[in-house]
Formats: sequence, C-alpha cells, structure tokens
Amino acid sequence: MTGAPSAYAAHAVALCAGSAVWLAIVRDTGVRRARMLFVDAPTEPRRTWSRWPRLLKALGRVTESARGRREWWCVPVAVLLAVLGGSVLPLVGGAVAVPLVRRWLRRRAGAREADRAATAVAALCGAVVGELRAGREPGQALLVALREGLAEDCSSVTPAPTGRLGEAEAAVLAAARFGGDVPAALRQAAQGPGLGGLSGMAACWRVAVDGGAGLATGLERLEATLREDRRRREELRAQLAGAWSTVVVLALLPVAGLGLGAALGAEPLRVLLHTPGGLACLAVGAFLEAAGLYWAGRIVRGGEAA
Repeated sequence: MTGAPSAYAAHAVALCAGSAVWLAIVRDTGVRRARMLFVDAPTEPRRTWSRWPRLLKALGRVTESARGRREWWCVPVAVLLAVLGGSVLPLVGGAVAVPLVRRWLRRRAGAREADRAATAVAALCGAVVGELRAGREPGQALLVALREGLAEDCSSVTPAPTGRLGEAEAAVLAAARFGGDVPAALRQAAQGPGLGGLSGMAACWRVAVDGGAGLATGLERLEATLREDRRRREELRAQLAGAWSTVVVLALLPVAGLGLGAALGAEPLRVLLHTPGGLACLAVGAFLEAAGLYWAGRIVRGGEAA
C-alpha cells in the first residue's frame, strides 16, 4: 500500500512541474507579445539583431584581406606540414612558395586586367560611333564616351580609379577637350596592357582628320574587329581549358599519393623528411614536379599566344 501513495506523489510532482513550465512559457510569450505590440517593439529586435551587421562587416573585411593576400595561405599550410612531419623543411618550402605564388597571382591579375581593357576599348569605339551618329564633333564624341565610361566604372562595385584607358586617360581627355593631338594621345595610351586597339583608333582618327574619311565607319569596323578577336580568344581559351585541367590534375597527383599513403599508415611525411632516401626522393620529385608544371604551362601558354 505504501507504493501507491508514492506513485501518486510522483505523478503529482510531475504534473505540477509541467504546469509550472507551461505557465512560464505562456507568460513569457504573452509578455513578449505585449512588448512587441505596445511597449518597446523596436528596441528588443534591434538589440538582438544589431550585432549581425557588425559581424558580417568584420567577416567581409577579413575575406577581402584574405583575397588581397592569398599567397600568404602558403604559410599556415607549411606550418601544418611542419607540425605533422616534425621538420623545418616544409617551413622553408612555404617561405620559397610565397613569392612564387605572388608572382603567379599578379600574372593572372594582369591577364584579367588586359582582357577588361580590351573589352573597354571595343566599348569605347562603339560609344564614340554612337555619339558621332548623333551629330557630335569627333573630339566632343570622344570626350562624352570617356566620361560615360568613367561614370560606369565609378558606379561599379570595384571601381577602377584610372578609368577605361589606364594612366594615359588624362592625356586623352585633355587632348579631346582642348583640341590637342588626339591620335598621339591615343597611341601613347595604346602602350598599356590590353589597349593595343587604341592604335587602330588613332589611325582611324588620323585618316579622318587628314583625308576627310568617315570616322564613324572606320571606328565601327575597328569595333567589329576587336570583338571578333575577343571572341576567338574566348573560344581558344575554352578549347585549352581541358589542357589546363590536365596540368592541374598532374600537379595534384603527388599530394593525392601522400594522402593515400597516410591513410594506409605508411607515414610518408616521416619517410620523406627524416630518412636519407626519402630526402633524395623529395628533392628529385620536387624538381621533376616543377619542371613538368613549367613545361606544361609553357605549352599551353604557347597555344594561347598563337
């Protein structure tokens, strides 16, 4: 008989505890609803969510800094390999890799800037043609086209402070505004990377000024030629994408081999970094890897240049 009252008491305690929790939840919900409706609805959500914009902004700054200095990611990778292998050789390799990776990244950035500049030259020719068709004078048409391009660059997410024509744009603007030697300014601007089409624009300008030929017609043909060249480059780049993929796969095969050996328990880092045979294999393999990557990259870049 003593077991029944104890069971009843346990059920009563559980019922009371559940009722108390339910009442607390209901009360908290009611109070929160009343605050949102009448008292301080704007304050509590602001306090709750005000941290998120700051966190997102800090994350954006960290991401932007990491993008601007991507070559320094070699250092933590080298430190990790040095800790796992118990050797300072990965640290030396990481220190050597930082300037090489920086040079490679700068080369890629320069190629992208050259592509954007070539596209900007074609767009500039089209803009000048449009202004000439609208009845403007050649100098005024060039001035308006350059101003429109600068406004588009400034309104973009990552504006280019030098505009469409790079450092020589100020000279071209001055020549167009004050009646200077526009072809000479265009030829000077054509020395920049990706701006070779400006030399054709200067030739069209010179012929139109000296011989009285139609500038709009020449610039229109020049724009068509530049766009066709860009289309051919994009097609060639798409055809060479498979070759670049092969180069990347061949470069990652040694890393995959090290991972497979570590998964099988062979301790490849210890063998490579702490035994004479492993050090010899590491030196020969690093040399062959670098030579293979250089040779394959040279072949693919030769195809792109052709």
